Amino acid sequence: MHKDKHSKHAGIDVSAIREAAKHIDDGAVTVGYQADRQQIVEMLNAALATELVCVLRYKRHYYTASGLQNGPIKAEFLQHALEEQGHADLLAERIVQLNGKPDFNPATLMERTHAEYDDSDSILDMIKANLIAERVAIESYRQTIERVGDSDPTTRHMLVGIMAMEEEHADDMRDLLA
Repeated sequence: MHKDKHSKHAGIDVSAIREAAKHIDDGAVTVGYQADRQQIVEMLNAALATELVCVLRYKRHYYTASGLQNGPIKAEFLQHALEEQGHADLLAERIVQLNGKPDFNPATLMERTHAEYDDSDSILDMIKANLIAERVAIESYRQTIERVGDSDPTTRHMLVGIMAMEEEHADDMRDLLA
C-alpha cells in the first residue's frame, strides 16, 4: 500500500515534519521548539559557570584537606568534583544542541556563577561551604526548571536529573557535619 505525500499517521502530519526537517542548519532545534532559545542558552551558561566553580571548589578541598582521619571526606570531595564535571559536560552539550556556545571563559566565570568559590583550610568550613553551594545550586536549578516549564522538555529533563544529584550532594555534606 503506497502512502501519498501528504500522509498523516495518528494525527501527525509526517510530510510537514519531513519538509521542516530539511532545514539542517538548525541541528537538533526543530520547527516545533517552543522555548526562547537564547534565554535557555543564557540560563544553561549560568548553570555551566556554577558547575565549573563547584568543580574547582571541590578539587581545592580535595587537595588541601589533610589528616588521616579525613580520608573518607577527601574521597567524597573528589567524587563530587567528578560528578560536577559531568554536570558541566551535560550542560555544555545541551548548549551546543541548541546552537549556542558554551562559555568556559575563566576571566568572567565568577561573574556568571551562582555558587561561590571557597579556600577554607578547616575541614568543617569546607564541608559547610560545600553544603551552602549545593543548596544554592539546588534552588538555582529549581528556579531554572520553573522558567523552562514545558517549553523545552529535553532541557527540563536534564536539569531535573542534575538537581536530583545536587540534592544527594547536599545530603552527603549534611551527613558529614553530623
